[in-house]
Amino acid sequence: MEFKQLVFYFFATVLVFAAFMVITIRNPVKAALFLVLAFFSAAGLWLLLQAEFLAIALVLVYVGAVMVLFLFVVMMLDINQARLREGFGEYLPIGGLVAVLLVLEMSIILASGPFGTQQMPEPAALPAGHSNTRALGRLLYTTYVYPFEIAALILLVAIVAAIALTLRRRKDSKYQDPAKQLRVRRAERVRLVKMPSEKKS
Repeated sequence: MEFKQLVFYFFATVLVFAAFMVITIRNPVKAALFLVLAFFSAAGLWLLLQAEFLAIALVLVYVGAVMVLFLFVVMMLDINQARLREGFGEYLPIGGLVAVLLVLEMSIILASGPFGTQQMPEPAALPAGHSNTRALGRLLYTTYVYPFEIAALILLVAIVAAIALTLRRRKDSKYQDPAKQLRVRRAERVRLVKMPSEKKS
């Protein structure tokens, strides 16, 4: 067995183990840390496939930004573990059945046909001056420029919609107007009342 295959099986084993721990462990912080480990293992597999840009983007975007934010939110919130585990047993048979079907389908696809290991040759070696980032950018901004712009427009609409839903006014919420607070005078907020002192009987 070649060294490259050993590295592949190592990263694949770590990835499967980390993904299994993400969905089985009870502590959400530990689950997020195992998800970080899964992302690093997937980045190692991308490097083996000579896709350095995708591997770096996976580490920088998901591990460096998304997972840090997710960990911050999970550690700040007081998550009720009992409520999260409610109803787990009801959906466990359906989830197990779906998982078994997915494993069977993947085994059938990978065992034979055009997706078999014999039909998928190793990618050819790239020249010394080849840059995956330059090639990906050239494809995105030439061949796939319109789908890329449509995806960017959809993401922009999703961001605007999320902000609009967050900032919408609710009847049960109280809001403060900073302009009104600045125009407030002391006479409007404080009233001095003079009361005669009570006489002792």
